[in-house]
Amino acid sequence: MSTTQSERLRELLEPLVTSQGLDLEEIAVDSVGRKRVLRVVVDSDTGADLDQIADVSRALSAKLDESDAMGAGEYTLEVGTPGAERLLKEHRHYVRAVDRLVKFQLAEGGELVARILEVDDDGLDLEVPGVKGRKATARRLAFSEVDRARVQVEFSRKDKNEEEA
Repeated sequence: MSTTQSERLRELLEPLVTSQGLDLEEIAVDSVGRKRVLRVVVDSDTGADLDQIADVSRALSAKLDESDAMGAGEYTLEVGTPGAERLLKEHRHYVRAVDRLVKFQLAEGGELVARILEVDDDGLDLEVPGVKGRKATARRLAFSEVDRARVQVEFSRKDKNEEEA
């Protein structure tokens, strides 16, 4: 997808997504054989439920039908939310990942897996899990020290209420 088309699509679709109380996270046009797929990823601080996704999908579809942003060929519109192991790119992504386990690729090299406790304008307060029976440790990480960050899926984490009981 050309930058021009991406920018046009973002300009066209972002106001509609925002009016639904959501953030437009990503737009991608992929070719699948002869068909094209327009993937739109939306999210909010509280997440997006299926009704919100359906509403925004209908609004985007109607807007795309009345414009020529996708050209004359057929395409499929897919609207969804970021996956469970989302890549954190924007400040708001880090805020939404508070209390989640994240794998950081550090700018200086190496990686760190830690839980985000707090986020401010300069960086992150983290809890680094203890290894082999050791206690967890606190660490401060500036945004400038982060090359990439991705949320990790946790299958066996206890709920906070279970831990306090």
